[in-house]
Amino acid sequence: MLAQIVLTAVLLAGTPHHLPSVSPDAAVSDPSGASAKLSQSAPVVTKHTAVVGGIKLPYTATAGFLPVLNDAGEPEAELFYVTYTSGAPDPNRKRPLFLFLNGGPGAASVWLHLGAAGPRRVEMLTDGRLPPPPYKLVNNDASWLDLGDLLFIDPVGTGYSRAVKGELAPRFSTQGGDIDSLIRFIRLYLTRSQRWSSPLFLVGESYGGFRSAALSEGLVEHGIALNGVLLISPVLNFQTVSFDNGNDLPYVLFLPSYTATAWYHGKLGKGLQGDLEGSVAAAEQWAGSEYLTALAKGDNLTAVERGVVAAKLAEFTGLDQALVRNRNLRIDSRTFVRELLGERRQIVGYMDSRFVADNGDPSSPHGFDPTVATIRPPYTATFNEYIRSELGFLSDLEYFTLGGGIGRWEYDARNSYADTSDNLRNSLAKNPYMNVLVASGLFDLATPHSSVDYSRSHLGLPPHLQKNITSRRYRAGHMMYLESSSREQLKKDVALFIEKSLR
Repeated sequence: MLAQIVLTAVLLAGTPHHLPSVSPDAAVSDPSGASAKLSQSAPVVTKHTAVVGGIKLPYTATAGFLPVLNDAGEPEAELFYVTYTSGAPDPNRKRPLFLFLNGGPGAASVWLHLGAAGPRRVEMLTDGRLPPPPYKLVNNDASWLDLGDLLFIDPVGTGYSRAVKGELAPRFSTQGGDIDSLIRFIRLYLTRSQRWSSPLFLVGESYGGFRSAALSEGLVEHGIALNGVLLISPVLNFQTVSFDNGNDLPYVLFLPSYTATAWYHGKLGKGLQGDLEGSVAAAEQWAGSEYLTALAKGDNLTAVERGVVAAKLAEFTGLDQALVRNRNLRIDSRTFVRELLGERRQIVGYMDSRFVADNGDPSSPHGFDPTVATIRPPYTATFNEYIRSELGFLSDLEYFTLGGGIGRWEYDARNSYADTSDNLRNSLAKNPYMNVLVASGLFDLATPHSSVDYSRSHLGLPPHLQKNITSRRYRAGHMMYLESSSREQLKKDVALFIEKSLR
């Protein structure tokens, strides 16, 4: 029980993080400012100091639950959150508030929390690779806390968030139910924390970007207009990433990321191995023209044409030309990650194709993602330690970092593919003051940069609204913040974006 614990001040990474003592009769404040007896589910408030951009920054952390209430005011789920607030008293609530969502679906917000924006981060190797255990947290000098307050949200079935009854859980494992629950959570948080007048920025990574596009319209329909939406390695239209029979679009959109990956591993020819951005641009141009035309011809492609395309595709992917021909000029991501370094019996990562692992079973069509193997242990271990020892929140529940808390997910699919790009377009039309930042990694084979570029270019926006969208690319993977220089550049790009959005 929390009431039996006495928290003492500790020194972490050379920065004092002050953790208050807790007595059996202690009370903590929830976001509304009301007081509640300390219990396992009561919000826990602690005081700390971070160093951000070389400057000491005092802040308050709050960890707890808020209910998801139905229209009758009855709780149907409890969502776990962690929020960080800093700065002088702000009676007018003008300090920006970031609302963070990760992806999956089934991923908790721990990745953005302890990887990119929070005051503490998981210490990885400089290039983002796995360090030896035991893992540790360090001060995050590139935290976004100096730009605004931070709210990390775990949707139902992720983190500690659960439906109040087992029979209610399936309704939250749907695209519509998930979005509805988050709208209800955000509305309640703004009410209890008195943040209705704060500038609001929604941050979504991967499927969190898919969520954020839908939420941007759903929130404005409930009277909550966003100042900005930050989409980190997002997917908006699942047709762009689904390698299905009859859907040639992903083969075109993944090709530039294959080229980037082959460049990183030294698998391109001399003409392409020199300049990464130039080679990616060449792949984009060819994929969107000759390659797209060839795939559209299907079986009407002549033998001569097929030979020319096979040679060019092998050149841009670093794969054997015979393999390309055998796969009918269509290389899906599963094939690519297994074959690029196949002669070494190694596979490359989906979420970060710079990462490799030994392939213990080359004959199997299935395997693991070296990226997930890299990130899951350190983020899981450090969060479980951090939430207890630094933030003082105790729970016997398993904190679901990536999967394990949700069942079969039901999409609201149109013509078989789920798509929230229409929501993003509609929200921009309804709220023309909203800006959008799209951040993508060149070595991302989960949601490639060309996928979201395609979705952006097909929003059907007039020119004056197209200017509201800014795109940035990084020499990193799906979680570009794993790599130190990309994490720092992301922070700079976010700072410029916030400045633009609040003019």
